[in-house]
Amino acid sequence: MINVTKTYLPPLEDYVQYLRGIWERNWITNNSPLVQELEVKLKEFLGVKHLFFVSNGTIALQLAIKALDLPGEIITTPFSYVATTSSIVWEGCQPVFVDIDPETLCLDPNLIEASITPRTTAILTVHIYGHPCDVERIQAIADRHGLKVIYDAAHAFGVRYNGQSLLAHGNISTLSFHATKMFHTVEGGALVTNDDEVAHRIAYMRNFGHKNQEEFWGLGINGKNSEFHAAMGLCILPRIAEIIARHQAISDLYDNLLNGSLLTRPVYAPKTDYNYAYYAVLFKSQEALLKVKAVLNDNNIFPRRYFYPALNTLPYIHPISMPVTDDISKRVLCLPLSSELTIEEIELVCGLILKNLK
Repeated sequence: MINVTKTYLPPLEDYVQYLRGIWERNWITNNSPLVQELEVKLKEFLGVKHLFFVSNGTIALQLAIKALDLPGEIITTPFSYVATTSSIVWEGCQPVFVDIDPETLCLDPNLIEASITPRTTAILTVHIYGHPCDVERIQAIADRHGLKVIYDAAHAFGVRYNGQSLLAHGNISTLSFHATKMFHTVEGGALVTNDDEVAHRIAYMRNFGHKNQEEFWGLGINGKNSEFHAAMGLCILPRIAEIIARHQAISDLYDNLLNGSLLTRPVYAPKTDYNYAYYAVLFKSQEALLKVKAVLNDNNIFPRRYFYPALNTLPYIHPISMPVTDDISKRVLCLPLSSELTIEEIELVCGLILKNLK
């Protein structure tokens, strides 16, 4: 079976070594030593000022909205995983969808200002597949209208743009460390910010609002993560450059084998050091996609339609037409990509695709 991804697990003894320390200290959670160590090492690796390790990427988004004290309308993308939209709704805000750019598949900055109203408080968008949004134009729009900017960077671990971490843009960036990601902590996520005041709010909000054992700064939730999850991250972080390099090699092989086919690829911004987190292809039609997907499934190969259906069709959202997203979401497929894929497996995938594109 070849799945769209495969969770990378480090050598078992490496993880067991961390477990021995956990047993010796008997300090499992509540800002525990490995959590602190992971946060320090992630800040150093990513080149960011403040980073908070939390229980998952969805909690990270919810905390971001709360930490920026956002009411009203939030402009967002309809092309993402459901958590991007559900977090906005869960926090009592109204998502206002803006269509995507047909080449980058990120939020189209040309369409943002037409959707801004007196109730708009923020832009929350996604570096889709790790490809950078047009961060300069989005920030300029936000500055003109007094809006906050949150980037859902669930796909963008380690991506650098114009010589610096992509996570440095916006008021807050959020990460997912779910087991499907290249860098993972089994379950987990993080918030990144350069703003000291926002960082202070996140620090207490993720820990029930505690100031100390008997006092509270304000409202909070349980967004903490544990030593066991931090230990996994500490095992994987030293290997992440190797994992990214392997993903790049696989992506290059896909490029070579699929060159000249009817498939096209999303375009990402120049000046980007990409992490090769996903290999997305666009078919000419949904019918062509479904035909190829069925053949691959029959051969125990399971790509995924990231992201289908579009979020503007969710049952708890007022339906609205997003022509580009509606089209793209029907034609995009993410091919298997993991550090353990073999050349023979990639050749099998590509051979089946090419044979059934005719």
